[in-house]
Amino acid sequence: MAHKFIIHALLVMIFFTANAQESIPPLNQKIVSYVSTTIGTKVDRGECWDLANQALTQNQAIWDRVYEFGQLIDPVKETVYPGDIIQFEGVELKYKKGFTTYTETMGHHTAIVYRVIDQEKKIFELAHQNTEFSGRKVGLSEFDLKNVTKGKIMFYRPVPAE
Repeated sequence: MAHKFIIHALLVMIFFTANAQESIPPLNQKIVSYVSTTIGTKVDRGECWDLANQALTQNQAIWDRVYEFGQLIDPVKETVYPGDIIQFEGVELKYKKGFTTYTETMGHHTAIVYRVIDQEKKIFELAHQNTEFSGRKVGLSEFDLKNVTKGKIMFYRPVPAE
């Protein structure tokens, strides 16, 4: 009996995982696929913008080639998908780990949503480079929108060329 339950649970998990993957826009899927090949490596000069530039350019996305990476979306009202791009301007984050409070700043920074950890709580795993933790190589870090205390964050949905 337990064996049948485990098989059923696995089938349900596979079904929901497949459906979640299918709901990600195709261009976003391509961007995440590209990013997965760059983790631990330096993209171009190692600037944060270089990762987004290459991900969008190699996948023929339409964007302004500066800091508007597609269609602006509201992360509070709209679904955020892996492959969406975030531009940080004058952002400060404060959060606690154990008994220690940390403060991070992102004066001018670009990152790509690599994974959505919790859509409702707005917790994401970001892929980015030119950071304190990964240097000029692409690394992954958790980002919780509730930790933002000041600054401006723009979320962009990549737009395919048609």
